[in-house]
Amino acid sequence: MDDHELDGLRAKLEELRTEHRDLDAVIARITENMPFDMIQMQRLKKRKLALKDQISRLENRMIPDIIA
Repeated sequence: MDDHELDGLRAKLEELRTEHRDLDAVIARITENMPFDMIQMQRLKKRKLALKDQISRLENRMIPDIIA
């Protein structure tokens, strides 16, 4: 993996982490105000989980494969 590709992965990773953090804040705000829309909450949590999976995949791509 060259430096240009690695820089692109880092930028995408930061973008995903920011969105994940923002969703966390939105979910916290929504749960403070009762009652709240459970369907909206489920969608937000599902999106947050999908972001977490994408973040994990990108982090794994950035770790070089080293055969011991």
